[in-house]
Amino acid sequence: MRFIVGLFALMVLSACRQQDAPALDQQLYIWQRQWTPAHEQALRDSRADFSTLRVLALQAFPNTGVSRARIDARLLKADGRPLIAVIRLDGQLKSLDRDQVTAQILQVLSDWQAQGLVPSGVEIDHDAGTARLPAYAEFLSHLRSALPTSLPLSITALPAWLNSAQLPALLQTVDSSVLQVHAVSDPRRGLFDAKQALKWAKAWARSTDKPFYLALPAYGVALLPDDGGAPQIESEVQVERGGQRRELLADPLQLSQLGKTLRDDPPPHLAGLIWFRLPLANDRRAWSLTTLRAVARGDALGSRLGVTVSAQDGLYDIQLDNPGNLDSAWPARITLTGRGCESADALAGYSLQQRPDLLTFTRLHDGRLPAGGQRAIGWARCAIIDQGGSHVDP
Repeated sequence: MRFIVGLFALMVLSACRQQDAPALDQQLYIWQRQWTPAHEQALRDSRADFSTLRVLALQAFPNTGVSRARIDARLLKADGRPLIAVIRLDGQLKSLDRDQVTAQILQVLSDWQAQGLVPSGVEIDHDAGTARLPAYAEFLSHLRSALPTSLPLSITALPAWLNSAQLPALLQTVDSSVLQVHAVSDPRRGLFDAKQALKWAKAWARSTDKPFYLALPAYGVALLPDDGGAPQIESEVQVERGGQRRELLADPLQLSQLGKTLRDDPPPHLAGLIWFRLPLANDRRAWSLTTLRAVARGDALGSRLGVTVSAQDGLYDIQLDNPGNLDSAWPARITLTGRGCESADALAGYSLQQRPDLLTFTRLHDGRLPAGGQRAIGWARCAIIDQGGSHVDP
């Protein structure tokens, strides 16, 4: 009897511990250098699922110098979520002029406050080589002393730093860290590896006693044709260069599974996940916000591609639909049965093979249909099209 009572108490205690474990915080990076009207809708639709916005504020590169992101302070103020100003200092900078860079950061914070924004932290994104970590730690110590004591300071960190004896000293200079586990290896090997990311997260947890976050990808890039030098990638901005591109896209299903693993058994000190980046409606290499929100929530993912036809006076508009919550590749082939089809044509991205009773649309190049999205693929003038006789071949 005593054993049963003890076992029951242990089960109750275990259940309480699981119930008391805090959920992983979900945050977003806003990385566009120039804001557009599309930000308003994206901010509004993301508010319920992401607690904090980490906003690109300033960038410094070796050849182009320092530039400020053109944020929309009105939108951020109306949004009301905590804001963290992210300062991007390229790793190829020969050195960090601590006084000059600190002055620029303080000016950004002052300008934000003048626009009615109240930053809740500063994040420094500097992909320094391990040999330069002592100098980087010195810079961070100087910056920490210049910032208000109430303003938290964090850094974007790289898995390569795990092998450095300087890492503990570096982490002592900041309040928290953000371990980036995407786009940290040769892009020819891919954008992201979930198993490796989990290993890095567990190793990072052993290296710090302070809160840390994982920066996870919700986007894709294109690998440009190999010219024998270092690999080049194309992201939001198109690169003026010909040749076949190899698209690399973070897999939502893979990230969803990683999120479940981290929620079920989080490494010590893991405070949350930060998704890169807030997707805009016209962002061709980012997940849709519908998919991103579903992954962040841990929802079951699925796309349900279908065809919709609408007729007026014998003219049919043909549309591909994705009512699911998972972005989907354009299907390779779509067939429709009908009668008396006199003329028809495909729209950009597809070709058409026509018979009097069958229309076959064949994909010409890759593309993605966002979750909840629609795309017109063609038209036809027929006596009748049987929508129930349509077939979508992935």
